[in-house]
Amino acid sequence: MTSNTLEVLDQGTPISISFQDMLKYHGPGFPGGVAHALKVMQRAFPLLDPERPPERREIVIETAFRGPGARDAFEMVTRAVTGDRFVVDPALERTERGTTLERYVFRLRYRDRAVTVIIREGYVTDEFIALSRKPGRTAAEERHLAVLKQEMADRLTGAPATDVYEVVGAA
Repeated sequence: MTSNTLEVLDQGTPISISFQDMLKYHGPGFPGGVAHALKVMQRAFPLLDPERPPERREIVIETAFRGPGARDAFEMVTRAVTGDRFVVDPALERTERGTTLERYVFRLRYRDRAVTVIIREGYVTDEFIALSRKPGRTAAEERHLAVLKQEMADRLTGAPATDVYEVVGAA
């Protein structure tokens, strides 16, 4: 079974935050985005500090991903949005990976370390991207998009972070 929790420190005090906690904070709108943030943090945190969970208020997140679910999950865990340490930077896009994968790039920095991760193929579908970016969706399309969002969240939360996100840079 895959763990869907994270641990961070807040002034040295351990805090455990689950995927369900993040969903409660964000709401039901973008469960896939919340799941992406969970997997990114699960993948990056052990590389940022192999000895212990990171101090939440020292983590910097830079990404090409614009989704509100991920933003809210990162905020709940790291307080990076209110701390002005969360940056959406379109320059991080990897256009050579195609429309479906290009924005799933995340660089996390903590103290003297940095890790960049990108999504592996198979977790985000072309159909999801096309429908999510379609203007003027019908009610039926909105319902179908909600199903696709949940299916993606289920795929992500059912897999280990190492299977979902590939490390492409570490310093």
